[in-house]
Amino acid sequence: MVGMTALQPAPVATRAVVASPASGGTVHGTAALAVRYADDLLLGAVRDVHQAVAVRVWGFVNAGTLGVARPTQVVHDAISGSLYGGLGASLRYSATVLDKHDKRGSGRRTEDSRFGRDVTSVVNGLIGDRLVGDAPGSAIRMSVREQGRDVPLTPEALAATYPDATERVVVFLHGLMENDEWWDKRADELPWYGAGLAATGRWSPLRLRVNTGLSLKENGVALAALLDELVAAWPVPVRRIALVGHSMGGLVIHNACGVRTPAEQPWTELVSDIVTLGTPHLGAPLERLANFGAKALGILPESSPFGRILATRSVGIADLGRGVVGDIVRPPRARYRLVSATLGPTPLHPLSLSMGDLLVRHPSAMGRSGRIEMFPGASTLHLPNTDHFGLLNHPDVHQKLKEWLA
Repeated sequence: MVGMTALQPAPVATRAVVASPASGGTVHGTAALAVRYADDLLLGAVRDVHQAVAVRVWGFVNAGTLGVARPTQVVHDAISGSLYGGLGASLRYSATVLDKHDKRGSGRRTEDSRFGRDVTSVVNGLIGDRLVGDAPGSAIRMSVREQGRDVPLTPEALAATYPDATERVVVFLHGLMENDEWWDKRADELPWYGAGLAATGRWSPLRLRVNTGLSLKENGVALAALLDELVAAWPVPVRRIALVGHSMGGLVIHNACGVRTPAEQPWTELVSDIVTLGTPHLGAPLERLANFGAKALGILPESSPFGRILATRSVGIADLGRGVVGDIVRPPRARYRLVSATLGPTPLHPLSLSMGDLLVRHPSAMGRSGRIEMFPGASTLHLPNTDHFGLLNHPDVHQKLKEWLA
């Protein structure tokens, strides 16, 4: 293992970041969105469960009393209906007031703080596909990021933001509900992966931010288009591209490699390395469990509202249960590097077999199970006693990235 002293936090370089103005809504707009979903899902679930239980109970009571209790049922239904109606109206009124403040631009913008950006990323992961139509101002658009801001893909903006641009570009894609700043995990101990590669003088690291609630196909198309624009506008001719994806980020990369673009020289011809960190190539068990739970809860009227809550998860989350669907389109020059983690000391330890890295199991991260071998000849790295998020910044990965991208 690389000693900690070999990977000291890198000094922050001062650079003129040419970034787009802060986008997204204000804190008021985010709160209004949360209140609306609380009304639709949470209050709706409580109301519907109460109603289902009441119907079943009053059915038994009326049958046992030959209908004598029916007037009491009418009173109960009227009171509960008024209560839930009043609570719903209050929530909707609150959302309307918050919306007015948001439209006036009052209050701090969610993009202006790290916490706000984290909240935005979580919300987009949960319901990002719905936000595109319901609240487009809160929906993340895939973009290159620097210091928490979007960088326009123009020659001028890229040259100003990356004055030391090289002909080798390494692009980092985060996972579900994460964002570009998640690569700074353990920043007080280690530089992020890109800083280590930039220190070699050969690589220019870029971070992307993704709406992880969208489908893998949609994000694959968006990534392919972004890389086309990036290559065309990069300050120097691009000779080599490496793609690094954590968790869902790796699946987005695989989908992008299968997208045909109108570029004269496809960016896929420049891809030399694809590195996946805890990517669920064979699917994530927790998503499959959520899918099963949604169906099971929907069987009974009393539990179906909770099943509806599970069923409203984004298509991006649902895609995690399937992993990579169909054949992987391999860029002609690409070498695959697969990294997995397990909570136990070995992949065969009982804790590793049951929990993997907490979210993804070792065989799925390796794309290998039984007769399935998705990446024959790939370089691999296993990190013992490490969880899924430990893959975001680990000294062993630092060392391997420098070897693989030499």
